[in-house]
Amino acid sequence: MAKARGGLGRGLNALIPGAIPAREVEETKPSLDDENEESLSAAPISDTPPETALSKLSEVRKIGLLTVPITSIAPNPYQPRKKIDPDVLEELANSIRVHGLVQPPVVSYNPDYDPNNHGEEPATVADGVKKEYRARYLLIAGERRWQAAKLIGLTTIPVVVKETTPLQMLELAIVENIQRADLNPLEEAYAYRQLVDEFRLTQEQVSEKVGKSRTAVTNSLRLLDLPKEILDALSDNLFTEGHARALLMAKDNRDRLRLMNLIIEKAMSVRQTEETARRMNTAHAARAYNDEAEPEMRQKQRISELETSSLEQKFRDALSMQVELTRSKRGGKLVVQFYSEEELEWLYRRITGEDFGI
Repeated sequence: MAKARGGLGRGLNALIPGAIPAREVEETKPSLDDENEESLSAAPISDTPPETALSKLSEVRKIGLLTVPITSIAPNPYQPRKKIDPDVLEELANSIRVHGLVQPPVVSYNPDYDPNNHGEEPATVADGVKKEYRARYLLIAGERRWQAAKLIGLTTIPVVVKETTPLQMLELAIVENIQRADLNPLEEAYAYRQLVDEFRLTQEQVSEKVGKSRTAVTNSLRLLDLPKEILDALSDNLFTEGHARALLMAKDNRDRLRLMNLIIEKAMSVRQTEETARRMNTAHAARAYNDEAEPEMRQKQRISELETSSLEQKFRDALSMQVELTRSKRGGKLVVQFYSEEELEWLYRRITGEDFGI
């Protein structure tokens, strides 16, 4: 039986199970250390059918709709979005001021919460994620709503509480931001890299969790192979993700930087960028020609190099991988770069039609 595909098709509701209706919430509310600070709401927060409530009992005990002090919440340490547009935040604050907070943020209990810690700075662990000791809750989804609520001076805020693992916190933050188209290309790529490196997920597993194709995830990760100068320019929206992918076609970083400057100076389209990258690659090969060769021979070599460049690009398009093709009188060489064991297995299956194995 085919495995159900996860991620965006199901939406956040599939990853953050809703609480049961009011009667069940009251009967299974979580124990609170400071009940004078927090009140459990009797309002239902999802359409979970009563007949499924018992089967989700273990989850229900960890979920509730609470009103908590706004200062008891800290940002998600795994939040992939690094920038919040101040104009968007101001608009959201005005909306909350007029209409109230229509959709509560989603939080989890903070496993590092220390009620006796009132001033110590958060410690930084080896992987770069800060541990927050002073906040009782960590945001999973809805940071802009929380920031906007603080902006207009709210002292308490309704939240949906869900117990999660660090991996789930990152997954849910990625899915929410992708659904809202809130991540720029680099934030998305770094989030995928974190899932692969820190949580040891394969690219196929990442694609299932976020509802993107494996090729889309792979192409996103490859953006991180570009030089820092190009990544900074992409982050500043000086050109598009499509331009960045075209820059990857150039054979070395020197050409990529030259081409980036041309994109910015001449407002080149993605197609123009791709064509220029191909011409640069052909020029590299042309510089290797023997200057003393007969004109007719050099012309044949140029035609051959153009054909090779075109064929090389077709391989790249077909495999969605970095490919380098060289040809000579005695044959040639086709180099396909892969960046993980998963890509090697995928390439093996693509070529042989068989499962990978020794």
